[in-house]
Formats: sequence, structure tokens, C-alpha cells
Amino acid sequence: MINELSKEIHQNAKNKGFFDTPKNIGEMLCLIHSEVSEALEADRKEMYATSANMNVVNGWTRDSDFVESYNGWVKGTFEEEMADIVIRVLDLCAFKGIDIESHIKAKMRYNATRPHKHGKSY
Repeated sequence: MINELSKEIHQNAKNKGFFDTPKNIGEMLCLIHSEVSEALEADRKEMYATSANMNVVNGWTRDSDFVESYNGWVKGTFEEEMADIVIRVLDLCAFKGIDIESHIKAKMRYNATRPHKHGKSY
């Protein structure tokens, strides 16, 4: 499921012209970092989308209604920035041909075997 989402995200990025010029990993990682910084700022400003608002936003059938709702209730929120982080990570994974789903499962299994706080104080 995650790998399919990753491929869909990457195809959309290609369709929108983000891969018309050669990419480098440093640039792609910095763009992920920029989304993390935007999430921090949204949290500092206490900008959050509510579940009720998301139900309304996702309930629209016409794109114009969806975009208007999205811009009013979701744009610039912490949740939007978290989605941007995941989208950029999955785009990079598809670009590199990484089976991120199996890596996530393996890492979760590995982490389950580690000691409390992974043996660190924090």
C-alpha cells in the first residue's frame, strides 16, 4: 500500500514537471527539511485542521469547492505540513526505487527488540 502511494506521488511530481531537470539527493533532502520547518512554524502558531473541517473538505465533489475549502481550513496547518513531509519522503523513495514498505516493517520489528528508550536517556 505504501509503495503504491509512493509511486502515485512520484508520478504526480513527474507529471507536474518536478523531474524535468536532473535531481540530486541533497536538494530533495533539503526540501524534506523545509517541510519539517514549516510544520514547526504551524505548531508554533497553533495552526491545526480539525477532523470536522477535514470531513467537509474531503466531502466536496467539485474541485473548485474542494480547493476553496482546502485553502480556508487546511492550507498552512500542521497536518498539511506533515502530509508534505510524507509526500516528499515517499517521492524520494520512488525516485530511488526503494521498497519503503518493507524497510518500515523491518525497522519497526527491529525497534521492537530494542531496550527502553533504545538504551538512551531521551
